[in-house]
Amino acid sequence: MKKADRYRLVIERFEQSMPQAQTELHYENPFQLLVAVILSAQCTDKRVNIITPPLFERYPTASDLAGASREEIFELIRSCSYPNNKTTSLMGMAKMLTERFGGEVPDSIDDLMSLPGVGRKTANVILSVVYDRPAMAVDTHVFRVAERIGLTTNSKTPLTTERELTRNIPVEKIARAHHWLILHGRYVCKARKPLCSQCEINQYCRYYTKHAQQ
Repeated sequence: MKKADRYRLVIERFEQSMPQAQTELHYENPFQLLVAVILSAQCTDKRVNIITPPLFERYPTASDLAGASREEIFELIRSCSYPNNKTTSLMGMAKMLTERFGGEVPDSIDDLMSLPGVGRKTANVILSVVYDRPAMAVDTHVFRVAERIGLTTNSKTPLTTERELTRNIPVEKIARAHHWLILHGRYVCKARKPLCSQCEINQYCRYYTKHAQQ
């Protein structure tokens, strides 16, 4: 199958099955989403959604979070992965967001990536979800699923995956495609044991064609 045909067929199927695909993180404003995405690194969305309500209740704004002590933040997020590092990131992010951006989450990738704890993936999540930009955030699910399906070929880094996906997906569908790939990887195309027999796109999948039918 030609790659262009695979992209077209996969997108068509996902559009039918997940027309309203969106993040599973709970948030009410851009600041809350930024905090949640920072916490979600190597941590499940389910766990983050348990952690964030008391955190947001105590620190509803960047200014409030910037004024918190390390001990206070750590105690609230200690059940997530790498709580020490994430406490440092949240403190630095909140301080810079308050001092440099007036407490408002910026809308450029360079400004976002200048914030402590914010890498390219997190910045692209904010750009796509909050600002509806054609940004492709590549996390472990997107990286794995894109290569396994055959949307990318021998991609070695998240950046090369991002570039290949954005080059081949229609610009108006890129933001949704990020969620399609994440959700597909989370519930169907699992890392250790993909549920190929239950997969709605298995007939277009490079992995299924080569391995699952053997």
